[in-house]
Amino acid sequence: MWEKIKKRAYKLLDPILNITEKTGISPNGITIIGFIITITAAVILIIGAEIGTRGDTKYITWFGIVLLTAGLFDMLDGQLARKTGKMTKFGALFDSVIDRYSEMIMFFGIAYYLVSYHYFLSGVLAFIAMIGSIMVSYVRARAEGLGVECKVGLMQRPERVLTIGISAILYGFISYFTGTFKIEINFFPYTLFENISIFTIPIFITAVLTNYTAFQRLNHCRKIM
Repeated sequence: MWEKIKKRAYKLLDPILNITEKTGISPNGITIIGFIITITAAVILIIGAEIGTRGDTKYITWFGIVLLTAGLFDMLDGQLARKTGKMTKFGALFDSVIDRYSEMIMFFGIAYYLVSYHYFLSGVLAFIAMIGSIMVSYVRARAEGLGVECKVGLMQRPERVLTIGISAILYGFISYFTGTFKIEINFFPYTLFENISIFTIPIFITAVLTNYTAFQRLNHCRKIM
């Protein structure tokens, strides 16, 4: 099902791909632009942590918008390489390396913001999600280096970017209409649910599923090897 959705999404990108091809920009150039946009998304959160206030939704919302824009470029580079016949081994390596840097920078921005406003547990979960994300990619790269195809699993890079980007935008959108809200239980030391939970719960889900996916891939390789 997810593969069908991705194919349709790539099909919708065809008009943008055609325009990009006419500009003459290389696939590696698209990769670099996406990387710069991801850095911008992380910087937005860092600025929000430094000059914003707790409960101010605009920084996370803009982070989500900019992150999804970066994700669009991440989808375009490979498609452009295939369309223009500029697929190279170095291009594939360059794209993978930049993707890993992008994810680490993204999660750094998230953790920085959350810890700055004393959402310490959520900041730790963001770090765990980063570990899982890197390991998902590493297991595949190491397996394929040993001659085993390894694309199984739930939480690959497009899913991670979409999950975090959409949850960030939903956090701002829902908070705009509902205002500040909290659900607390007297005997429980932590707030059970509040506005930012719309953003942090998907981070928790990402932390769980990325690490699960890494072990899922490892088990897949064990069976084949």
